[in-house]
Parts: sequence; structure tokens; C-alpha cells
Amino acid sequence: MPFTPVHFGPHACLGLPLQRSIDVPVFIASNIAVDIEPLLVIVYGLHYPLHGYCHTFLIGGFVGLLFGLVAFPFRKVIGKAMLFLRLPYAPTLGKMVLSGILGVWLHILFDAPLYIDIKPFYPLSGNPFLDIVSMKVLYGACALLVVPALVIYLASVAKEGGN
Repeated sequence: MPFTPVHFGPHACLGLPLQRSIDVPVFIASNIAVDIEPLLVIVYGLHYPLHGYCHTFLIGGFVGLLFGLVAFPFRKVIGKAMLFLRLPYAPTLGKMVLSGILGVWLHILFDAPLYIDIKPFYPLSGNPFLDIVSMKVLYGACALLVVPALVIYLASVAKEGGN
């Protein structure tokens, strides 16, 4: 799902209830950051798989770690955005790094059933997730998960407003 906001629903559904344990903005944004790889392949016509090394748990984990580290100096700016969204925000370096890794890994889990070029367990070849669910079902589920994500968000805002 290159450059897709479709990942937002599942990431928000998982991230928002865990917002005290993970850094939700980093968790959600890291899932977008990993798609810089296919964007570069398309824009520059690279002779490289659309979903290459960044779409593996090993290298993707490193990408998520770097994303969390790079996001850490921006925690005050992110905090202002979270304040605007009326969501609690207590960033730590550890939470941001863990959230970056987990966000990328969840992205890989959603892409792996769809694309033959993904080798999630690199350096091992193959993709055991390929075709376990159809694109139509996966896209549909992702789109539908936006509704509970919105409900979870509104419930969180209401809860924070009561505190």
C-alpha cells in the first residue's frame, strides 16, 4: 500500500488505546515514513524492488529506530500538535524508538500479504504472508478501521476532558 493513508485506521486503532505506553504520533508516522522507499523507486525509476530492504523486519526495524531517534528532538512540536488534538502526550526516547520500530513492523505486516517483492524475514527469502488475505479484504478492513479509530479518539478526548 504505497503512500497510503489506508494504514491510518489500523495504526490508530492499535496506537490510541496504548497511548500511555507508546508514542502515538511516532507510531503512526513511522508507518508512512517506510513508504519513502517505494516513492523513491517510482520517482527516480530505480532498478530496485518497489518494496525492498526497508520492508523487512530487520532493516525496517532499523528504519523505525532511526525514525524514533530523529523524532525525539521534535517532541515539543509534536506535543503541541497532541495538545491541539486534546490527547495526552508524555514522550520519552525509549517510547519514541519503540513506537517507530513497531509502527514500521505493523506496516510491513499489512503490506506483506499483497506484494511478492516483500521479503519480511530478510536475509531469508520468500514471503510466508503473501496471499493470506486478498487486497480487497485487506483494504476494506483498513478502511473500516477508521471508524473505530475515530470512536477511540473521541472517547479519549472525552476522558481527558473529564480529568
